[in-house]
Amino acid sequence: MQKTALTNPLIDVCIKAGHEIMAVARAGITVRTKDDKSPVTLADERAERVILAVLKELTPDVMIIAEEQAAAGGLPDQVDGPFWLVDPLDGTKEFLKGGQDFTVNIALIENGAPTFGIVYCPANGRLFVGEQDKGAWQAVISGEDQITEKRAISTRPCPSQPKIVASKSHRNAETDAYLAKYPDAELVSIGSSLKFCLVATGEADIYPRLGPTMEWDTAAGHAVLLAAGGRMVDEQGADFGYYKPGFKNGFFLAWGDKNTRPEAL
Repeated sequence: MQKTALTNPLIDVCIKAGHEIMAVARAGITVRTKDDKSPVTLADERAERVILAVLKELTPDVMIIAEEQAAAGGLPDQVDGPFWLVDPLDGTKEFLKGGQDFTVNIALIENGAPTFGIVYCPANGRLFVGEQDKGAWQAVISGEDQITEKRAISTRPCPSQPKIVASKSHRNAETDAYLAKYPDAELVSIGSSLKFCLVATGEADIYPRLGPTMEWDTAAGHAVLLAAGGRMVDEQGADFGYYKPGFKNGFFLAWGDKNTRPEAL
């Protein structure tokens, strides 16, 4: 699949999805609770509708696994070949609080690995793109929907006192126990897949996640991190993969410096 040729159309649809999200925010947010007790809003649904239409047109033969579609109609029994993972609004809890830490996420999975990903933050226009063997970059989307301030990104060597990113809305005892291994580390709390992106840009070093997530929550940020030179492993220390039962993630550890492995989970 010629992923590079898909980059600009998919950036465009992320921007359009972002407009849908921000329009709902301006009009007033009504929230419902899904069967799994997680919140969903009209913004999630409108953004996903825009993304699905474009993906189906661009890659009609590639299956799409999208959060709200899965919640409404269930997950496929089998996936053959590459597939898309879509989270139209990651960080819904931050969105509901009026924060900026929410993102639009599109990722391509091939042979169990995220080979291409886009993360877009509609609230501040920050965009991250990563492609396997091509590298990663970030930019800012202007008020005229133009790509500005584009530059390559890469992870950094881990300093003696690393900067650790952790979830803003999902801290738990297990996470606190891991953070205790780094008593002098600087801690940054931020929502959504932006945690991966801060490690990818060298603004942070380690991202431990010791709580439940779904594959569409992590795939795009994971793709950006890998393309920027980082790594992500599961509880057993194996490279983190996709197409797991129920598309559910276990605990994981993501970091930037290839030459320094952080404390295990």
